[in-house]
Amino acid sequence: MPFSPSARAAFLGALFAIAATGCSFKSVPDPALSSRDAAFMAMVPEAEFDPHFARYLVDDPTKEAPGTVVVDTKARQLYLVQSGGKALRYGVTVGDEAYGWTGSATVSRKAEWPTWNPSAEMVRRWPHVHAMAGGPANPLGARALYLSDQGRDTLYRIHGTNEPEKIGQAVSSGCIRLRNIDVVDLYNRVPVGARVLVR
Repeated sequence: MPFSPSARAAFLGALFAIAATGCSFKSVPDPALSSRDAAFMAMVPEAEFDPHFARYLVDDPTKEAPGTVVVDTKARQLYLVQSGGKALRYGVTVGDEAYGWTGSATVSRKAEWPTWNPSAEMVRRWPHVHAMAGGPANPLGARALYLSDQGRDTLYRIHGTNEPEKIGQAVSSGCIRLRNIDVVDLYNRVPVGARVLVR
């Protein structure tokens, strides 16, 4: 699909910024999708997308060990550290100021098209929310990585979204959201037990 004029301008601006800092980057092919993935993802409304938040292989700015997931909440970027001084970078939505979270955690489990069970605190804040089976209308999107701290559920997740237009913003209730195609890619690469740092 061709870029709109505003998306093209954003993409060229991102290229210029990367070139100016001497950072190298390379696009990463989309992961293979199951027929269910393709069918569900086709039901999520398309949104204009800022290419700055696309999936790239970049020079690793984190200096963490390979396999570590690092979320830069200010830049709205998630990095999966690779060997050789590289990282895969994904654009994300992060928690707004009232609900943001930082710290370290471990991926305790992973799920495809997960069921959403909003926490009691979330239900108190937004009485209209309710548990929902996995699917294109589910706020957790195509995949979820559940985060724990020393075996205790943090209630924070890294997951997909049914609101791709919000990637690059700070509007979530604290969880880290990626485009569905990106969370599938991340899910395929990150094992249970991986270390996660949210900064």
